Amino acid sequence: MSYDVIALVLLGAALHAVWNALVKSGSDKQLDSAMVALGAGAIGLAFLPFVPLPAPAALPFLIASAFLQFFYFQLVGASYKAGDIGLVYPVMRGSAPLLVAATSSTVLGEHLTSGAAIGIATICAGVLTLAFEARKGGGRAILLALANAVVIASYTFVDGVGARLSGNAISYTLWMALLPPVLLFTYAVARRGRSIVLAHVRGHWKRGLIGGFGSIASYGLALYAMTKAPVATVAALRETSILFAIVISVVFLKERASPWRFAAAGLIAAGALVLKLG
Repeated sequence: MSYDVIALVLLGAALHAVWNALVKSGSDKQLDSAMVALGAGAIGLAFLPFVPLPAPAALPFLIASAFLQFFYFQLVGASYKAGDIGLVYPVMRGSAPLLVAATSSTVLGEHLTSGAAIGIATICAGVLTLAFEARKGGGRAILLALANAVVIASYTFVDGVGARLSGNAISYTLWMALLPPVLLFTYAVARRGRSIVLAHVRGHWKRGLIGGFGSIASYGLALYAMTKAPVATVAALRETSILFAIVISVVFLKERASPWRFAAAGLIAAGALVLKLG
């Protein structure tokens, strides 16, 4: 991976941590996660006139991605409702690249060097180390986080291929953002009622726009990077978002940073270096 691609992935990781923190700190985790999807869709819609249409070959991947994103946002809300972010986030984000790395040779025919494999394993070990310091959550939170890791790995493959086939990663990202909020809010209205959903939208639209920008920009940067580097490598490097989440939790949320967090930070930094050298 070149240094400019690494920088873009790290920027995307920071944005990812920001929008996750917004969902966790919200009053209604399910609707707040849907608001992030709505904000991303609104931003995507505004920029569509300035990008070319994706190639027709990418259409099946856009549709598949929309449904996977629906389940992803549902599980994000459910996971943060069930457990502490110190447990859910590292398990959810740390397990996904392990699944991608383990299956990328079969699914995409991409073969990693031994150095890259060591870097991926080290980063994932650092992220998963954070689970030891969790004080809340339990079996249900872990199961939800693991289920979402499977979804994350699935849409990583779908969108990695789709972005390449589309001919323009930015265009693919913007179009990809349109359908998930439709699915999420249709489901929310059917389950919660129109008045409750509309009241939440009116009261939290700014949170949705900020989170939506972080979401679509983060994933767009990752998809672009996937067109320049192996999907499994990009997916692993994205997990450095946990470092930015630690900074946010300590500086802004005033959470105590345990020794587990510092140990994890060291492992993740070392993994990123090995990944670059590999």
